[in-house]
Amino acid sequence: MTKRLKITLVKSYIGRPEKHRKVLRGMGLQKLNGTVLLQDTPEIRGMINKVSHLLSVEVVEVNEQ
Repeated sequence: MTKRLKITLVKSYIGRPEKHRKVLRGMGLQKLNGTVLLQDTPEIRGMINKVSHLLSVEVVEVNEQ
């Protein structure tokens, strides 16, 4: 079982700095209420910390075969 992060964009990035927009694009989030499932790595955790005020994050256990 591996840990994954279910990340949802819950607040709009309109009016936010370009750095925040680039971080969101790098995670694959484009639309409000859009959700992505990403590996739980230090790099992704750092990206989440930069824009945590815009996101909702859940830890999900995934069976990989």
